[in-house]
Amino acid sequence: MENHQRVDDLFSNFSFDSPAEYRAFLKAHARALMPLEQLAMPDSPRLPQLMEDLASLGETLPEPLETTAHAGEGFRWGALYALEGSRLGGAMLERRVPAGLPRAYLNSVHGQGSWIAFQQALDEAADGGGQDWIDNAIQGAQAAFALFAAGAAAERVSSHG
Repeated sequence: MENHQRVDDLFSNFSFDSPAEYRAFLKAHARALMPLEQLAMPDSPRLPQLMEDLASLGETLPEPLETTAHAGEGFRWGALYALEGSRLGGAMLERRVPAGLPRAYLNSVHGQGSWIAFQQALDEAADGGGQDWIDNAIQGAQAAFALFAAGAAAERVSSHG
């Protein structure tokens, strides 16, 4: 998915070599995570862990990005797909975090079998929802990726002037 690659590219520009860069990375995620978790209602939200990491670095939550409210269940599942998938990326990124920096957010990975269970639940919901549901789910995932991209762009601007 093109939007996913764009988000990966934007976040790959954040270096974890300094606390300031890592703070910017976490704040970029926070800007998107706040509205997305409110919209998607994940079973295991990660905002508390993100707040914990930011507090450990002397930061508070930044202003959240605005998202268009969408009542469709397919849209919610699409956003949830992007959120849950970002846990997989977080597990990979956690390895780059230097010793001494907090990792609660990136360590918020899926329990054994839970990613597969999520995918099965998503498939079942899609099977019962029809083409409109699937179209809305794609829109939800794209909206989630766009929020993460906007968060990354906002923090690149604020941390680099």
